[in-house]
Amino acid sequence: MSDHDFQSAISKIKIPMLILDQKWHRLFALGGKPDDVKELEAKENELLKREAELKKELKDLKKVKENLMASVMSNMEGTSDLVSKKLDDDKRLLEECKERIAAAEDEQKDLPAQTSEVNKELMMATMDYCYDKLRTNSNEAEEITNWIKDVRIQLKKNVIRKHNREINNKEIYSYMHDVFGMEVLNLFDMQNGDFYIGIADDRAEAPEGSNGENGADLSNIELEDVDLDAVSKESKGSDDNNDSNED
Repeated sequence: MSDHDFQSAISKIKIPMLILDQKWHRLFALGGKPDDVKELEAKENELLKREAELKKELKDLKKVKENLMASVMSNMEGTSDLVSKKLDDDKRLLEECKERIAAAEDEQKDLPAQTSEVNKELMMATMDYCYDKLRTNSNEAEEITNWIKDVRIQLKKNVIRKHNREINNKEIYSYMHDVFGMEVLNLFDMQNGDFYIGIADDRAEAPEGSNGENGADLSNIELEDVDLDAVSKESKGSDDNNDSNED
């Protein structure tokens, strides 16, 4: 849509008084209102305040006008100097009152158009803020989604590594048992007890002296998007390095 067509369509829209709408204020609940929105809000507040003041002023002036007209009518037949002076003063005040009423009505007549224009500017500033916020949130959400995906893949890889280490521990311990026998193994267990056989997640819950061999198996975790061959090779490479270091 061209800018001309856009502005033409916007000009036909009836915009509600934004600063009187609590949902409009909620649009800025998290980030706060930007400076341009605050300035337009203050300007619209002043216009609405002035409109209320003029309404009250006109009501009071019209009441004064009625009283002055009644006073003028009641003193029309008077002949004394005091009555004549009162009549002249009332006529002068009546003219001043009429002038003030006319000026207030003229100002009051222009206020709706001014308020509507400021309200339109406020809508445009609000839309600029909101769509900028929508774009920013979308970009950040996409970045977080990619981060979560990467973390999930790394987590699944580490679950495989962890499981491989636990299986390797079981195999080592089983071979040690077969080679050296349980009596020798028990002696060395008491001397070198800082190791764990089984599932590491169950270590805190395992009974004292238990090697955790009955722990839950984590091998059934979903591993989509994970290069299992690469992880297995990495795990095997790590184990081979450990064997070399021991030699």
